[in-house]
Amino acid sequence: MKNLANGHTVAQINPTKGFRIHLLVFVLTIPIIWAIWFFTSRTYLWPLWQTLAWAVGLLFHYLGVFIFKKKNH
Repeated sequence: MKNLANGHTVAQINPTKGFRIHLLVFVLTIPIIWAIWFFTSRTYLWPLWQTLAWAVGLLFHYLGVFIFKKKNH
């Protein structure tokens, strides 16, 4: 654990749990964004950019947690 200047310690975060939360927020939020687009002006496909950008971030999060994980000694 890492010590802070005032002597408190930072709790260890489970990377798998962090990824699952990220995935859950993605799965719950993206349909809402698409629904907003569907019920408003459908002239420009703006949710596509948000979906793709967030999916890339989710992909890198997955790679960092499950593929390129750090080995603790």
